[in-house]
Amino acid sequence: MAALPFGSWPSPLSAELLAAGGVGVGAPSSRTNGNGSTEVWWTEARPAEAGRVVLVRQLADGTTLDALAPPWSARTRVHEYGGGAWFHGPEHVYFSSWDDQRLYRIHADTAGTDQATEPEPLTPAPEERHAWRFADGRVTPDGSWIVCVNEDHHAAVVADNGEAVNALVAIPANGGEPIVISQKADFVSAPRFSPDGRWLTWYSWNHPNMPWDTTRLVAAPVWLSKTELRLGNVKVVADRPDVSVHGADWLSDGRLVYSDDRTGFWNLYAWRPGDVEDVALTTLEGSEIGGPPWVFGTQLWTETEDGRLVARIITNAVDSLVEVRSDGELRSIDTPFAGVGGSGGLTHLGPKVMLVGASADALPVIASIDLDSNEIGAIRPKDELGIEAGWFSRAEAIAFDSNGRQAHAFFYEPTGIGIDRAEGELPPLVVMGHGGPTSHTDPTLDLRVQYWTTRGFAVVDVNYGGSSGFGRAYRQLLTDNWGIIDVEDCVAAARHLADSGRVDGNRMAIRGGSAGGFTVLAALTSSDVFGAGTSLYGVADLEALAKDTHKFESRYLDGLVGPYPEAKAIYDERSPINHTDGFSCPLLVLQGDEDEVVPPNQAEAIVAAVAAKGLPHAYILFAGEQHGFRKSENIVRAFESELWFYGQVFGFDPADEIAPIAGAVGL
Repeated sequence: MAALPFGSWPSPLSAELLAAGGVGVGAPSSRTNGNGSTEVWWTEARPAEAGRVVLVRQLADGTTLDALAPPWSARTRVHEYGGGAWFHGPEHVYFSSWDDQRLYRIHADTAGTDQATEPEPLTPAPEERHAWRFADGRVTPDGSWIVCVNEDHHAAVVADNGEAVNALVAIPANGGEPIVISQKADFVSAPRFSPDGRWLTWYSWNHPNMPWDTTRLVAAPVWLSKTELRLGNVKVVADRPDVSVHGADWLSDGRLVYSDDRTGFWNLYAWRPGDVEDVALTTLEGSEIGGPPWVFGTQLWTETEDGRLVARIITNAVDSLVEVRSDGELRSIDTPFAGVGGSGGLTHLGPKVMLVGASADALPVIASIDLDSNEIGAIRPKDELGIEAGWFSRAEAIAFDSNGRQAHAFFYEPTGIGIDRAEGELPPLVVMGHGGPTSHTDPTLDLRVQYWTTRGFAVVDVNYGGSSGFGRAYRQLLTDNWGIIDVEDCVAAARHLADSGRVDGNRMAIRGGSAGGFTVLAALTSSDVFGAGTSLYGVADLEALAKDTHKFESRYLDGLVGPYPEAKAIYDERSPINHTDGFSCPLLVLQGDEDEVVPPNQAEAIVAAVAAKGLPHAYILFAGEQHGFRKSENIVRAFESELWFYGQVFGFDPADEIAPIAGAVGL
């Protein structure tokens, strides 16, 4: 065993391997082709191909084909976070093209073969680039119409309404102008046809709510012909103040099933057209079937071909799978996965469940699960990293006191094969705060965590108050308290681990992206616990964010901070840019130059303030990146630069050969 200083361990997980292993598989679905055999389709986000999202088709014999050739990319900008960028009908597969955001179709039976033709545009070219955006579509059972979410960014529309306009639209399946069929809310999502095509359901919400705050679920009868699709009188299915309803879809018996958190935890309920009230299918407490719908297309339950209802349950941010029986009993389904569903949720493959499964020591796999035998079938096998499992640190769930509350996190010890800890040394700690902030981290294999643990860092991934996966009350702890509760919990996690002798209290760094980046900056300006910080596209000025961000989150801060401009004083008080006198440690800032969620001016303002104070710092602006880095070369540069930064601050020499950050000051 070689005794090496923490941080300087040679790791088999290079930044290049991290980027290459970051292929994101998601949104699996099955369809019956023209020969009557079953195919499986899914998406792959490939950093090595400049981040393009590829539609992949697997034939019944297991042959796998890329259904979209370069440079096509199936990705939508609706809500900026996207999701639900593709869907299929009887003969075609439809997708939103990242390049122009128009809706296209390809013939499903020839996609990826020598007979394939170029994608055919269905929606007109907008007058301005990306002015029309489409997501979360469904095709009528007869294949004649598409209903989807449309987000209109035409300058004249924005000028008239003060923001982009979201609506449900109908589009002829062979192409044509979008026809608005519902535009009575600020946001709409998840249009779903009943199996017979006679009903359409969707949910909506209005400013200042987010979809995990208060939503309204409706259904309407559909009148359909080859030349027209229109809706009848809308029936309100669920509309309660301070209740979030989402994830609605139809069972084969005509019932509508959805997640509703009226009890404080998302449970499943069922409603049938003509019923006065819905019926609870589950009565969970301490666990829930639901999650914040940041992206379109995520489904937390599915019905198999033989009529079984299977759902993902989340308990303290850990996933499990159950069958929901007609008597209300839940039967656990054993899987090797700590995370199930991924970006596309659950679906079925005949009598089996199909999902993206993530485990503690392997990359995600698209798998089928036989509900009788629990046998796992790998549809899209996991990518092999060529790293022994012994290198991977396993998550340890910890709970700790934070200002009189209980907070939660996953702790990872530094782990390596053939490496011993240097005598008398404790590991440096990297504190991670997830984005959102209404989301959560889970214990599945995350190469971003393992990059640090395999080099001799300890990592604590904090599910601070406000995180999902713990029920509505925990999720609402951030109401009016963003920049307070999250900071308290990240600081408390670090102190808890230092006080218990598990990490070096003099070498603790905090890193985070987006909302997590705001937590980083807020922690560094209000606490002296950390010796370094890394903000990835983080918020520095809350007032600037309130004035300059995209529609989906334009009123998010009303709940997290307070309504603007009425609460301007609170915005000023919470903004790290106004408390740069509190900075006392080096800072690294990483930012994409096309980010419309947190624009680059946020990063530039905090860098200028730190520079004016004379603190060591570095800033990297990545060309062509949006909110999060997708290009492999940029992912590599970001991680290697951060490792070099910590080495300079904490006094160790990384085993990796890394060029210093150009323009770094004082490092």
